[in-house]
Amino acid sequence: MPMGRKQKETVELRLYEIPQGEPVLALLGEEWNRVYGHDNFYLHFHNLMEIGICRKGEGELIINEHTYTYRTNSVTLIPPNIPHTTISNGMTRNSWEFLYVDVNHVMEELYGDRIAQKNEAIELVRRSAHLLHGSEYPEIAEIVNAIIREEKKQSPYYRQVITSYLHALVYEMFRLNEVQTQTRLEAAGSGTMRQIADALTFVNDHYQEEVKVCTLAQVCGMSETSFRKVFEEYVHMLPMEYVNLVRVQYACEQMKHGNDSMDEVARKAGFSTTSTFNRNFKKFFNTSPYQWKINPQRYERKLQNFHINALKGW
Repeated sequence: MPMGRKQKETVELRLYEIPQGEPVLALLGEEWNRVYGHDNFYLHFHNLMEIGICRKGEGELIINEHTYTYRTNSVTLIPPNIPHTTISNGMTRNSWEFLYVDVNHVMEELYGDRIAQKNEAIELVRRSAHLLHGSEYPEIAEIVNAIIREEKKQSPYYRQVITSYLHALVYEMFRLNEVQTQTRLEAAGSGTMRQIADALTFVNDHYQEEVKVCTLAQVCGMSETSFRKVFEEYVHMLPMEYVNLVRVQYACEQMKHGNDSMDEVARKAGFSTTSTFNRNFKKFFNTSPYQWKINPQRYERKLQNFHINALKGW
């Protein structure tokens, strides 16, 4: 049973992007053998589904205001937009491996143009987070382990094999979410987080397009006036400021991993003009995109600090 724990007011947005042509983003290796959660206690949420497996250690998984216990071989399934963090017991190192998955893309593969079934499936997967112990759910643990093995080996056809494993994992998640189980954790967060979660998802999916506040309000089933009030109260930003923050983060990912011109980076990130891109970039980094690209490590902490200051109250 979860134990109540008072959470800090700060929630950090962490955007990840799956490499082009890859089925998942895999965060593996020695970098993830560390003491978790003692340098800060910021809850964070992602634009992608997080799948984690604890290789060694034990500690607490915080989901919203609730605390759960993990141990070696625990598996976490955390949908997008659910605030969470991991805290090691004491100051001992824990070893984790993580996979990040675009739920919408997987459902496109499974359901194609069957929109009603696809949307129902997306909602079912997003309904709840889960903490599973591998010995109790060996099928799910083995699927996660198999995906990680394929990522590490990258043998011929590994992408196709991983895709088939992801499809199997989705069906296992359907089973978990269709029945009330003890693995089900606090799902969509507080009432307010639930109110705006669809808007956050919409921005993540459509940041490259023209995004209007009236559209964000519509996907949340709210009037534009009510949506603006709720969003600004809890995110401490105007809705379009948040949209541009997401765009700037994706622009940074493009500049890290590609050699596009700044005009092309701006276009791919969803900015209507390069001057608009430059203006918003300078707002968040206090430097130009060109200077950032020369030395990104110098400026990345500024954007992280902006997230910390901007996203409060859940």
